[in-house]
Order: sequence, then structure tokens, then C-alpha cells
Amino acid sequence: MIDPIIKQLQKNSKLSTSELADLLARDEKEIAEQIATFEKEGAILGYQAVVDPEKAGDSGVTALIEVKLTPERGGGFDRLASRISKFDSVTSCYLMSGGYDLAVVVTGGNLRDVASFVTEKLSTIEGVISTATHFQLKIYKQSGFFAQTESEPTRLAVAP
Repeated sequence: MIDPIIKQLQKNSKLSTSELADLLARDEKEIAEQIATFEKEGAILGYQAVVDPEKAGDSGVTALIEVKLTPERGGGFDRLASRISKFDSVTSCYLMSGGYDLAVVVTGGNLRDVASFVTEKLSTIEGVISTATHFQLKIYKQSGFFAQTESEPTRLAVAP
């Protein structure tokens, strides 16, 4: 079960230790020490703003790439996944169950950037069997936050 401090920080990483202490009815010093421990042990990897790319002026492209791999002897998928994850354009990389092995999230300035990454870098790695690229068209919800703040459409009045 996830620690309540981490749960609150996932909802709002801007909360101060004082605010967390009030929310969780705990001592502020205890909260600060626990956060420091989480950071030191790697339970908390970092803090990030969840951004609406359209409103932030980001005209780049995001793609999810399904990657099928041949696992390495003695290393399985780990070494290949680590190698793929090191590319600057890779924002996330997950080992998956199902029809493919890795889900790789990539960003680029345009479609060609992503295509070049797939053809020149990803596909040329020994052990990569195949890829399937899916381009993100619109964000509805990201990291628990709804991207659209539009109100519900209203129905027109029915006239007799």
C-alpha cells in the first residue's frame, strides 16, 4: 500500500511539509524526515509539473512505440530497455505483458523526428525485432489530471 505522504505528493507536489503535516495530522519534522528518506531510497524519483502542451505552447509530437525484443541471455529485457531509455527523446519506457515487450514513449519536434528515431536509432539496436508507432492526437487525462476544462455540453431546449 502506498504511503499517505507519497499519495498526497502525487496529487500535488507543491504541498509544503507544513501543509502535509496538517493534512495527515502528523508532525512536520516527521514528514520532512520521511520525505528525505523516500528521496534517498529512490521511492521518490523527482518532482514534475503536469503540463497541457497546447496551453504551454508545445507544438511537438508524442508517440507510444510498441517494441518487440529478443531477450538477452543473462539479462532478459533489462539491458535493452536501459539502452533504449538513455535516448534523450525517450520520456518513458515500460516492460509490458501481452503482444509486445516494451512501451516506449517518445517526443520529437515533428513527425519526422519521431520517424528518424525509430528508423535510425531504435530499429537498428540488436535485439529489436519490430516496432509499431502510435502518435498521440489529444490528451484527455495525464498523470491523474484532466486536460480539458470545458464544461459539459448543454442540451438545446425541445420546442413543442
